[in-house]
Amino acid sequence: MQILKVIKRSLLVFPLACVAMVAMVTISESSYMEAVRRLDDVGEMAAARIAIQRLTVSVVDAETGQRGYLITGKNEYLQPYTTALKEIEVAFDMLNAHYKNETQAQGMVFLLRNLTESKLSELAITVRLQDDGKTEASKDIILSGMGREKMDAIRVQAARLLDYESNKVAQGRLRIYRILMISRLGITALSAASLLALFLYLRQLAKQERHQLELARIVQAERDRLEVQVRDRTEQLTELAQHLETAREDERGRLARDLHDELGALLTSAKLDAARIKSRLGSIAPEATERLNHLVSALNTGIALKRRIIEDLRPSALSHLGLVTTLEILAREFAERANISVHCDLAPVKLKLSAELVVYRLVQESINNISKHAGARQVWIKLAASDGQVSVSVRDDGLGFDTTKKPKSAYGLVGMRYRIEAERGVLRIMSTPGGGSTVHAQLPESAQEVS
Repeated sequence: MQILKVIKRSLLVFPLACVAMVAMVTISESSYMEAVRRLDDVGEMAAARIAIQRLTVSVVDAETGQRGYLITGKNEYLQPYTTALKEIEVAFDMLNAHYKNETQAQGMVFLLRNLTESKLSELAITVRLQDDGKTEASKDIILSGMGREKMDAIRVQAARLLDYESNKVAQGRLRIYRILMISRLGITALSAASLLALFLYLRQLAKQERHQLELARIVQAERDRLEVQVRDRTEQLTELAQHLETAREDERGRLARDLHDELGALLTSAKLDAARIKSRLGSIAPEATERLNHLVSALNTGIALKRRIIEDLRPSALSHLGLVTTLEILAREFAERANISVHCDLAPVKLKLSAELVVYRLVQESINNISKHAGARQVWIKLAASDGQVSVSVRDDGLGFDTTKKPKSAYGLVGMRYRIEAERGVLRIMSTPGGGSTVHAQLPESAQEVS
């Protein structure tokens, strides 16, 4: 895979590598074949030298056998003579085949053959005279010195042929050296070219890598910038959500105070006026008294509704009774209103007033969602503190939901998440279809203790 990546990066890498490989193989193989051919030629030259030397030795052997036969007259001395004749013929056949394409050497072999045949003819004449009993005649031929002159001529001609072969061997050796030198130079040049190509490729690759690193640096810088921007925007959204929630809570508080002060005063005044009217009428007008009783009952209902609305807008119990008591009241009213069993495990915790309000709203939002969507029969509310952290959870045994899917309406919990994070807390929602749901939040403790 890495090789394929390198080839894809540079389209010239593979063709250049193939060209270099073919060139090196071509030079190596051509040098090898030429060297083998020259070595074969040197081998044949050595065989030719051996044949020339064997030819000379065979002539000497033939003459020696002839002399032994003439001196002893015994036929067994003719055995070397007969064997030498055969070897001489074999040597000439080999030399003729070896020099078939060399005119100068053919002339030298032809002269050597004539000299050799003349010498062998002389030997054959002396042997035949000996066989015929003409011993004196054969001795006269030997003593004439003619045979020695022919033998010397054969040695001279053989020496010339050997010198010719020595020159050929020397030239062949020079050719082999030249071939090896050319091969070395070619391979050295190709190696140098390959190193140069490798250097250029590595430099180009380094340049591309630097370019990629620069692009990666730019991309990373842009990513960091975007992350900073997203973080800043998230902080701004969190601050905005906190500001909106704070403004809403302030508006709720103001509205609750107005309802308590103005509407409460009006309803109380109306109730007192109705009570005075009822006491003055007495039994004079029973129908009016009945209507006044109905009016007082309606005023009491309005006052109770006013109180409930005020508590929903701004729980006064939170400021006067503390978080634990306020949550108990909220749980009891929810249980009565929704006919759901609510189990509370609430322990005093240390939180500032804004954080207590966030916890109250979280529990309120959770039980509202349970009454609307969960179809639960039981609810568990828990408040505890441990290791400097306050944890609050609301769990139900309802239908549950898939947390991986975005619900149709989850803005209440999304807003609550921002409010929890604004108080440096963490909100987690855990649920499985058919397994109920749990809303769990953790906030840091503060120095103020509210029970």
